[in-house]
Amino acid sequence: MHRSRVYALLIDAPEPEVDRAAAFWSAALGVSARPVPAEPHFTDLHEAVPGLVTAVQAVDDAPRFHLDIESDDVAAETARLVALGATEVSRWLECRTLRAPGGHLVCVVPVASPPEVFTAQARTWP
Repeated sequence: MHRSRVYALLIDAPEPEVDRAAAFWSAALGVSARPVPAEPHFTDLHEAVPGLVTAVQAVDDAPRFHLDIESDDVAAETARLVALGATEVSRWLECRTLRAPGGHLVCVVPVASPPEVFTAQARTWP
């Protein structure tokens, strides 16, 4: 058994547009945009979606939205989603990027939220 939950909503913006995108989304959603010093390709949109990390991410690809799903067993969650029809696109460190049916990206990442949040909100899978 393993557990997982939706952890983050990422607004992917091409690198040259990331500052404008962060300014737009922070104004549109009425929240502050804060650079993440430890991860300079992210700009946090603090409390934009309560309960989820919401951020603008600089990418060298097309603009899009994607979800991060955190799991206490990345391999098992990846296998579960692949069995549901996703295909694995890439791996980076412990993270897996998948393409869901319909073409949307979803990343499976190790648990990043506080333990009490993960325990309270994660679903358990066989």
